[in-house]
Parts: sequence; structure tokens; C-alpha cells
Amino acid sequence: MSFPAATSSSSLDWKFSQVFGERSPGEDVENIDVISAIEFDKSGDYLAVGDRGGRVVIFEDKACKFVTSKQHSQNDSEGSDASVMHHPEYRYKMEFQSHEPEFDYLRSLEIEEKINKMKWCTALNGSLFILSTNDKTIKLWKVKEQKVKKVKEMDLSPYVSSENSLLSESSFVSSKSSASNGHRLEWIDDMGTSISPSNTGFVNGHSIGDAAIARCRKMYSHAHDYNINSISNNSDGETFISADDLRINLWNLEVSDQCFNIIDMKPSNMDDLTEVITSAEFHPLHCNLLAYSSSRGFIRVVDMRQSALCDGSAIMLQDAESRGQKTFFTEIVASISSIKFSANGKHILSRDYMNLKLWDMRMATSPVVTYKIHEHLRPKLCDLYNNDTIFDKFDCCISGDGSHFATGSYSYIHLRFSLI
Repeated sequence: MSFPAATSSSSLDWKFSQVFGERSPGEDVENIDVISAIEFDKSGDYLAVGDRGGRVVIFEDKACKFVTSKQHSQNDSEGSDASVMHHPEYRYKMEFQSHEPEFDYLRSLEIEEKINKMKWCTALNGSLFILSTNDKTIKLWKVKEQKVKKVKEMDLSPYVSSENSLLSESSFVSSKSSASNGHRLEWIDDMGTSISPSNTGFVNGHSIGDAAIARCRKMYSHAHDYNINSISNNSDGETFISADDLRINLWNLEVSDQCFNIIDMKPSNMDDLTEVITSAEFHPLHCNLLAYSSSRGFIRVVDMRQSALCDGSAIMLQDAESRGQKTFFTEIVASISSIKFSANGKHILSRDYMNLKLWDMRMATSPVVTYKIHEHLRPKLCDLYNNDTIFDKFDCCISGDGSHFATGSYSYIHLRFSLI
């Protein structure tokens, strides 16, 4: 597998893996173990990976704190602002089961547990927060470090008169400790603390370290008739959007039973449907702006201050070259599968089947640069259409400093260097 990239001062060693763990050549890979989503937090210290089995695995950059402290000590002693270059090493932190397979009895539809998208939220009080979603349900997870103690001795005789009373109390707590919707009832934790023998002074134990615990704090469901393809956090730290093929909803992180429909592309007659929403993302700096892409190759930037239902776009980005001569495959390959804002919000990176395009928000008529990813496949579009490969989707991403952006392909990963 090759990884074409522009020449840089330091060579990067790239390795590809679609599953966790070491695999021997020819070993069969189960579908549930295939990675389906990946997301870095803004600091780059944490990496979340979701798979088709509904699991979320979190990794932590262990070298980050060491490098930062070393850099600060050098700056203090030498009075320089030289940066310390290092290749991050992400180590396993924890994992949890985010989604389970469900069945919609109203529509007789099976809902997969596969993780479609994940987004990190603002960290509070030393806890990490992350949104994860499958096709229908979004969940907000809280990840927090907790002290783990090993119990050596325990004496409950002054407080438990019989074995039966202990069993009945334990049975009551276990039967109430979890809800059917996946939430863990927090009052059980308080109750467990209050009745814990550690509060009576009869437990002898010692701390053996910290462990990360994940709890579902909110569950946002029953708001999308079609499969969710995007979620995006707002810069205000309080709201986020979720998008499916025809609608975009606005949520408050603290309110799970109510959302506001801000974009609705569903026509009164479905025969009149000409395009669907393929991706949506908030502006990284302005909380009132968001962008969404369509299957016709358009990128619309809307201002939520204009109206409650954002039907009219403030800016529409469209490649002038696509307005020329059209063929049967023109609109199919022009469908945008992914869009990403740059960190400063001045540029948008988009990916369709054939190209990777970088847009300037101030120039809506054409992209700043177009990278032809699949131009060698243009003579084979008919064959790709017959086997449905032409409908494959590819993501794109931009590094936090705006100096790199990347996208995928069939036989290699494209890594580009750009000054944004």
C-alpha cells in the first residue's frame, strides 16, 4: 500500500489498519470489528475510534504531557520559543459499548449498532464528553477518571444481622441500577456510597490506581426519519446539529427530548425530490453559521439569525466547471460526501467521488484548488456504475493547524500539504 504525499523535511511512517490488533495474512475479519468512525479532540491528546459493533475505544497521547513540560522548561531556561517535534504515541485508555442493535417495530426495520459519527465536546471539571451516533440515536457520554481501591478486609457484622437481609438489599440495588434505555441511574451511585462499608470504617484497602469510567448522560432519539449522516458541535459549547438525508435538527446538549428543525428539504411530493443532504458542519468560530453539502455538488452556508427555518442560503459554493457539458454520470460523481471547515473558518474542504476541493469562503464561484483523486477511473465509470462502486463515499479532514489535509481512495491515502 502506498501513501503519496508532498515532500516534507521529516518523513512520516504510515501504517494502515481497518481493525484493532495484529492480523496474520489471510485471516478473516469479522464485520463487527471493522472501524467505521474516527475522531481526534481539538487538543490532539485523545483519539476516539468507533466500529461496526457499536463500540467506542479511546486512546490517549501519553507523550503529550512530557513533551509539553519539557518544552516549557527549555523555554524558561533558554528564553527561546523553539518547538519540540515529536511523533505522538497513542495508548489504550478505555472502551465502552455505545450502541446495541435495535428493531423498529413500527417500520419493521433493523437498526444497526454501527457507529456512524463521533464528536468531542468541551471538557469540564476533568471529565471528557463525546457524542456518538448510529443511524437513528445520538448519545452523550461522560468519561471520567476514578480511583480504584483493592479491598483487603471487610467486617459487616455490626450492620448486617443476617445473610438474607444482605441478599435482599443487594438484589434491590442491582435491579434498579440500570434503565432499559441504557442510562445508569446516578442515585444508585449516591445510595451505594451512603451504604458502602467504607463509610463505616470497617474496610481495610489501598488504592491501586485510576480507571476511566464511561456513563451515558443523554440520549437524543426519535428525531430522524432517515439515517443520520452528520453531527457537529457548535462553538458556543451548548448546542449541536444532526443531519439526515432531508433534514437538519438543532439540539441543546442539556435537552434530550426536544429539538428544532432548522433545514427541511423534503418536498410535499417525493417525486419532486432532486437532491439530498450529504454532510453538515458548524462554523468553528461563528455560532450562527453552518454549512451543508448536497448530492448535486452544492455547498450552502446558512445564517441561523435570518429565520427559524434556514431555507435561504447566505452563500452557495458551486464549481463553475460543473455547469458545462453533462453526461449521465456527471451528477453522480459530483455528489459531495464530506465537508470540513479549516480551523480559522475561512476555507472549506470538500470531497466528491472524483476530486478533493479546497474552497475560499470569499470566492463562491470556483474552488481555490482541485486535486484529481480518481481521474484515472473516468474511463471506467460505466463499469463502476454497474457494480455500484460509483456510489462509494470518502471522507476528508484538515489538521488542527491547517497545514495538512487528507482523504482516502481505493489503493492508497492521499496526504497533501497546504498553507491555509
